Amino acid sequence: MSLVDLRGRVAIVTGAGKGLGRAYAQGLAARGASVVVNNRRHAGESTEQTSAWSTVEAIRAAGGQAVANFSSVEAGDSGLAMVRDALDAFGRLDIVVANAAAPQAIGFNKVDLATFRQVFDVGFLGTLNLLHAAWPVFREGGYGRIVTTTSSAGRFGQHGLSAYGASKAAIESLTRTLAAEGARSGILANAVSPYALSQMTEGHMRPDVARRFTPDKVVPLVAWLSSQACTVNGEVIIAGGGRFRRASPVETISLEGNEETFAALMSELTATPGRSFSSSNQAFDTLLVEAGLEPRRPLD
Repeated sequence: MSLVDLRGRVAIVTGAGKGLGRAYAQGLAARGASVVVNNRRHAGESTEQTSAWSTVEAIRAAGGQAVANFSSVEAGDSGLAMVRDALDAFGRLDIVVANAAAPQAIGFNKVDLATFRQVFDVGFLGTLNLLHAAWPVFREGGYGRIVTTTSSAGRFGQHGLSAYGASKAAIESLTRTLAAEGARSGILANAVSPYALSQMTEGHMRPDVARRFTPDKVVPLVAWLSSQACTVNGEVIIAGGGRFRRASPVETISLEGNEETFAALMSELTATPGRSFSSSNQAFDTLLVEAGLEPRRPLD
């Protein structure tokens, strides 16, 4: 039995027709949340043929409450439409899980700009549109839980994933910024970086890995981050196979150098452990101290 209680809460989950998004929507509903299930409607599909409706039916069959939304997340009015559906159907909004993304498997030398924009826009603008529409509702209510979806491709880079990785890196930065801005209004924003079997990864996982790294293993983290019990803010948590780890940007100590010493300097810097900072202000103030100057504000 889950320890997370979402009764009375209302959530929006994007990309919830299949895979991880469907698992998140069903997991939140099983813990008591009413859910707006978003997934775009493809050409020629009736409502009953859509993946979003399939998820809604599964939630209702299990005794939960859900409605479908067919917005294409990259469209400028998609976030407003989803928020309106939540308020119209359930009278409130407490949680947004921005999960929708578009796949990419093409090198930068071959990808055209239109394709790059399509992948980036679904990932980043699809997240931005929803968060921007939900933000005033959360601020007015003095409460909100934001869960975005990122990827190791955005932190470390990956061949053939230039647009996808760029969107995920932008999402991590946006999530940390909203965490800083929203805390005083009762809004917590965190990101999940999942490793799980999905339509994007099924061709890249060995059978033994696929059996272990199922979407349901990520659901408990998403549910907890979506709940009042959540105690973290501005974090990126990697989840896969029932295991979890934390990701954070780091910077090394600073070293003096010039053109004559850059080769040796870079060698030393790449071998130096990094440190995490609570904000960009703290990172800069630490550099001032290392340069022998007074920081602009006391260091944490």
